[in-house]
Amino acid sequence: MKKYLRVIASASIAMTVFIPGAVSAETNLFSKEFSTKEFSFQAIDETLVSSSKLFTYDSGLTFEYPDAVRGVYVTGHSAGGERFNDLVNLMDTTDLNAMVVDIKDDFGNLTYIPKEDSALAKYDIGKPYIKDPQKMLKTMEEKKIYPIARIVIFKDTELAERKPEWSFVDGTSVWKNGRGEAFVNPFMKEVWDYNVEIAIEAAKMGFKEIQFDYVRFPEGFEKRENTLKYSMGEYEKSDLDFVQRRVSAVTDFVAYAKEKLKPYGAQLSVDIFGYSATLPEAPGIGQNFSKISENVDVISSMIYPSHWTSYFGIAKPDLEPYRLVQEYAKVENAKLAELENPPVSRPWLQDFTASYLGAGNYQQYGKEEVEAQIKALSEAGIKEYLLWNAGNKYTKGVDYTP
Repeated sequence: MKKYLRVIASASIAMTVFIPGAVSAETNLFSKEFSTKEFSFQAIDETLVSSSKLFTYDSGLTFEYPDAVRGVYVTGHSAGGERFNDLVNLMDTTDLNAMVVDIKDDFGNLTYIPKEDSALAKYDIGKPYIKDPQKMLKTMEEKKIYPIARIVIFKDTELAERKPEWSFVDGTSVWKNGRGEAFVNPFMKEVWDYNVEIAIEAAKMGFKEIQFDYVRFPEGFEKRENTLKYSMGEYEKSDLDFVQRRVSAVTDFVAYAKEKLKPYGAQLSVDIFGYSATLPEAPGIGQNFSKISENVDVISSMIYPSHWTSYFGIAKPDLEPYRLVQEYAKVENAKLAELENPPVSRPWLQDFTASYLGAGNYQQYGKEEVEAQIKALSEAGIKEYLLWNAGNKYTKGVDYTP
């Protein structure tokens, strides 16, 4: 058995500890019969564990949390291709220090091929984008680049098509949105465990943080809640209305995942719509900013100016990145101040041009626009951020320290 567990000091309390080898084995989840798989984590007998020790998985890699995370998004194609070297050079020559790497992408595929002895090999969802994840992580360790694994959760066309009963069905077919994307059902514990198993594998690989994206129901779900066919699982008997059932399912999943990741020493972060912080909750998608924030180490609001429409009294937000971020930060700071143990705030910023908004509603984003967003965050006391560019082509010459 390779490096498996490391003992670290803990408070003198009795503990139940979970190990990856205890996950129930089933050779073919996605058989033609679509048999249901139950995921379970078997507790170690407490007599085998000192009451003053906690077992933590050791990946063999060491990463230190930087002074403040300043990162960029990296697709599987970029992480496994020539662009990775360019991005490493970007880290070397600027104050950027982190990469958010796709591990499970927007389609539901892993961005690497799991080894035969991996718990994930049975799912056959690996793509050969990142040929050698361990080599990539070793380079990041040597360069002191903080590694964050992005895992897309409930938007998962691959799983939805293989397991329709874990998704939303419209007539006789899996429901898809206007972009042809399918979602799996946040009410179902089987979906939770499927994604947690992937998150655990990423933590075992050496990622120090697991970032969940699309932790929500499909947009506009409240318009389809009575027409689509789907299971509510344990939430079927809830006394809550449909909005609060969705909020509970999303929040409960996040809390569940964080607990399952503890033995692996990885922090949990969640991407969330920026507008969720301005509402009690986003009713259709089930995102409650405060409740999710209470259950994560890091909250990453997606506050791209291009994604707002006439908000905060700003008619054309894409044209005013500094003011948009400034106004958002006031709302978020107030929201997080209400929590007893608020997470780190690390918003997603815009480093792309939203020409799809049409003439007069967008501008070319470059050095000035990126720096304006960073400056607005810094003035609000928010020192961490992530930059999004779908093609991973980031603006040159940016001063990443305000």
